[in-house]
Amino acid sequence: MPETTDARGARKWNATHLPDLTGRTAVITGANSGIGLAAAEALARAGAHVVFAVRDLARGGAAAARVSGSTEVRRLDLADLDSVREFAAGWDRPVDLLINNAGVMMLPEQRTAQGFEMQFGTNHLGHFALTNLLLPYVTDRVVTVSSGAHRWGNPRIDFENVDLTGRYTPQRAYAQSKLANLLFTLELQRRLSEQGSAVRAVAAHPGYAATNLQSHAASPFARLAMRFGNRFLAQDDKAGALPTLYAATQDLPGASYVGPDGIGEMRGAPTLVGRSAAASDPETARRLWTLSEELTGVSTGC
Repeated sequence: MPETTDARGARKWNATHLPDLTGRTAVITGANSGIGLAAAEALARAGAHVVFAVRDLARGGAAAARVSGSTEVRRLDLADLDSVREFAAGWDRPVDLLINNAGVMMLPEQRTAQGFEMQFGTNHLGHFALTNLLLPYVTDRVVTVSSGAHRWGNPRIDFENVDLTGRYTPQRAYAQSKLANLLFTLELQRRLSEQGSAVRAVAAHPGYAATNLQSHAASPFARLAMRFGNRFLAQDDKAGALPTLYAATQDLPGASYVGPDGIGEMRGAPTLVGRSAAASDPETARRLWTLSEELTGVSTGC
């Protein structure tokens, strides 16, 4: 990836600045495509052993085969908590980097295997359960991929109706799930700090990156608009992966949020960015954690 510079001629951070990751293990959910695959390629190139945690083993294997470096593929369906538990039960070694990357976006109303609204269930609850089950093995960092969509419509977590039954829209559900990602990171870091753990929880968002995530939107108009945007406005998946890579490897404070430095945080080099007031509320973060424990049945005492 060619280097870019800012107005003063300073070099901006990109994947060529990754440290040597030899001997380190990174687990990436949804690593078979998009920014997950781009992050996997960069981390493997830097020497990490990258675990593709994917729903479709055939697609994951095909993607991993194109990566130059040390990889393995394991099945994980975040929309099925039994699959999450099976993945975690089969894990028996340190994880330096857990990257909660997989997600679904603006789907028609659907349910997970356990009956949760699909976007909240996959994007938040699946990763909540996975992180807590793997946390005894995590040695360095948990990176959770959120989105600028956490601000859409000034969303809140609907604690009385988290599945949005009777008031579902694809946009509302996606915004709630991405807000949940940031609140989860905030509360996870609080708990890690309280325990004196050296593990850090951080979040990132890719800006506007051209991936297949947008192709499943419920609205045909939205799919058409996003196809146009992907072709003419978006940055590519490698650029979209930079905030994730930065969050995973740079010396950042816990609960940091990384995104692109360009206008509207749509594209550019990774930097620390702000979040909405709703995503910064510690009481809401604690309440969401408690609800997530109840819904998933996963509690580690963290």
